[in-house]
Amino acid sequence: MKYELIPERTISWTPSPMPWMLLSTLAMSSAMSVSIYLARVWYADTTRFFFLNWNLLLAWIPLALALAMSYPSRQSRRPGITHLALFGLWLLFFPNAPYIVSDLMHLGVRDRVPLWYDTILLFSYAWNGLVLGFASLWLVQGLVTAWYGRIAGWCVVLATLFAGGFGIYLGRFQRWNSWDVLVDPIGIARELLFQFVTPFDHPRAVVVTLLFAGFLTMAYCTMHFLAAIQNPRNA
Repeated sequence: MKYELIPERTISWTPSPMPWMLLSTLAMSSAMSVSIYLARVWYADTTRFFFLNWNLLLAWIPLALALAMSYPSRQSRRPGITHLALFGLWLLFFPNAPYIVSDLMHLGVRDRVPLWYDTILLFSYAWNGLVLGFASLWLVQGLVTAWYGRIAGWCVVLATLFAGGFGIYLGRFQRWNSWDVLVDPIGIARELLFQFVTPFDHPRAVVVTLLFAGFLTMAYCTMHFLAAIQNPRNA
């Protein structure tokens, strides 16, 4: 049996078992990560890595916004003000999802906890952040494809993944977060413009952005086309 969240050339979405099965699986996977963390807290008597739970919570926001965009009440064949507002928020919060991959840098022997255990801990959070981000991107790609065609859908995907790579750089090295755009939009815009105008003065920004953007693109395309094996229409 084949399921489609958003049939091509229409955004009238009748919920099927698929989105709820997917959401349930994602929720259980996130719960498993939290359980692994809580077991570590009990064993090592320390709350080290608590930030992973906050990052995981932020990773759910893009999916919630993408679901809001694709909910059945949005029946027009072109995006309205609500869609555009939700899309802007979604794009703002999207980098929070794959950002958790960069938390793998914290891997090391500490707190008497075996290295293999912390490897599973960090990787499980990174995996959940990655698939939560990709699930939200898949929904948005379906919407854009329905509105403007397949090429436009893939253009949005590539632009979003590049923005995600740059967002990871800003979060990891500049220590910015999504809220900073709301608190100091002019300052953020000025800094971004400076970095884009003089990219060769910021080699680390260029390398980190391109590496993460390339990794995210290959990972998303792999998962997308694996899913398309069962439903070629969604390729």
